Parts: sequence; C-alpha cells; structure tokens
Amino acid sequence: MNEPLLSVRGLAKHYISRGTKLTILQDISFDIGKGEVVGLVGESGSGKTTIGRSVLRLVEPSSGSVRFDGTELTALTASAMRRARPRMQYIFQDPYASLSPRMTIGEILTEGLTIQGIGKREERLDRARSALEQVDLPADALNRYAHEFSGGQRQRIGIARALTLSPEFIVADEPVSALDVSIQAQVINLLRDLQQRLGLTMLFISHDLAVVEYICDRVIVLYLGRIMEIGASADLYARPKHPYTRALLSAIPSPDPDARRNRQILQGDIPSPANPPSGCVFRTRCPKALDACARTVPELREVAPGHFKACIRDDLD
Repeated sequence: MNEPLLSVRGLAKHYISRGTKLTILQDISFDIGKGEVVGLVGESGSGKTTIGRSVLRLVEPSSGSVRFDGTELTALTASAMRRARPRMQYIFQDPYASLSPRMTIGEILTEGLTIQGIGKREERLDRARSALEQVDLPADALNRYAHEFSGGQRQRIGIARALTLSPEFIVADEPVSALDVSIQAQVINLLRDLQQRLGLTMLFISHDLAVVEYICDRVIVLYLGRIMEIGASADLYARPKHPYTRALLSAIPSPDPDARRNRQILQGDIPSPANPPSGCVFRTRCPKALDACARTVPELREVAPGHFKACIRDDLD
C-alpha cells in the first residue's frame, strides 16, 4: 500500500432513539493509500454509508480519529472543514434525488466552486464544461435540467459535480446500484478510467461484490458496524478467511450455468443495532460459531501478509 492518504482509527457512531442507544459503528480502523481504491462491502444495515459520511464529516462521528493527509479532520472547526472539502468529495447513490430539479446542470456543477469562492463566473463554467467532458457529456448540458437526462446520465452529472473541485479523495456510495444493469458497466468503467487517469484515491461502497472485485485494490468486509475482514482484492476473493466473507462470496452469480458453487445461505436477518449480540456480532448467523464466540469480541488480526480478520478461530485460515 502507498503512503496513507486517509487513516481511520477507532471510529464509532451512536444514536439515541427513544431512549435506546443504537450502535451503528464500533471500533472501525483502516487506511487508504494514495491512489488506492478500497471497497467497502456488507449487507444493508451494516453501516457502510455511515462510514463514508463519517470520514468526510457529513455526519459527526461519536468518537475516533480520521486523519486526511496528516490532518485530524475531527478536530477542525466548521470553517476549517469547509476549506478542506474541495480535496474530498462524495458521489451519492441516487442520481434522481441527489440533483436539484430547480437548478440547471451548470448551476449544480458550479455551486461548490461558488461556495468555495473559486474563480469568476466564466472560470467556474469552464471547469464545469471540462468536468462534463471528462464524463462524456456535451457542454450544452449546462443549460438543461436534471429531468431531461436518463438515470445513467444523471449519475455522470453527479460524478462531474465531484470532479469540478479537483478532489484527491472520493467516496463513491453505491454509485451504480440505482442504474439498469446495461448502464452499470458503463459507469463503472468511467469511474475506473477517471481514477487511473486522475490518480484519485477512492472509498467505493457497494453490496455488489462482483463490481467491487473489478474496480477495487483492497476490500473491507463490514457486518453490523464492525469490520470482519480486510485484504487485497485478489487474495480476499480467492482465499476468504472469515465465514461471513465466504457466505457473501458464495452468493455471487456465476456466468457459467454449469458451474457448481458451494452456496452458503445465511439464516435470519442482520440483528438490530439496538440489541447487538454479545461477543462476536456475527455469531448468531455464523455456521462456524463456538460457545466462546458469545463471550469474546474478536480483534482484527493479521492472519496473512496484508490480510486481516476478526474471528477467534484459527482453523479457518
């Protein structure tokens, strides 16, 4: 891994709802190297989006450290955080809800530049045109409205909005999950091309493990607000160490209809964050659980070079 651009240590997020404490994230720690794409995967309700928003302080962490290029983001004042934001941008999941229907595309793309006081009007429009060109949309889109574009085109506009501020780091939050399958590949290829061409560092959030395998250098597997496994993409997909990762990978559809896959079906639903299981949070659905799993919170430990898992069992390595 290259020198870390983002370092997260002990990140936690809690909410109080009707007098009940909801633990959304607990003890989240990871690094993302400069120019690296790290995937964040897990079932709905695992806390993926909360991590993405917490590291950019779109939601405030309850505790923990988030260092970006050596600067502790959680210690910044609101004005200092605003000055830091051009370096880190967010691509939202829903291309329909994330673009204002009352603003032209030109207004949407230049809004961040205006807030940051970057350039004069024509300079901002030039940067907006350049961003549209980078996502393969015509410059005349500036004068149109979001409803005039397809879902795939809207997501390209969302990507262009992130690019106008020339960021170094992007959180892509399920950027293709709302799109037709035929359009997903185009947008993923676009993101991959932009990442390589611009040298972007990226946290790529998705529930689609096939997409993550294609675009990501490393993968973080999340379950009920805790990290289960971290590893290089090729290694994790070929040699998963955690029972949860194995279950997720077994569910990836195979293009070969004759291929046999040892499908591991997880029983039940992900538990409520208001009442998480004791010990290992995955134990209530784990086919390999031991009695000790109810008493021990497993530490994330290195079980192979660059490969980490949170499981007390050594016989699964």
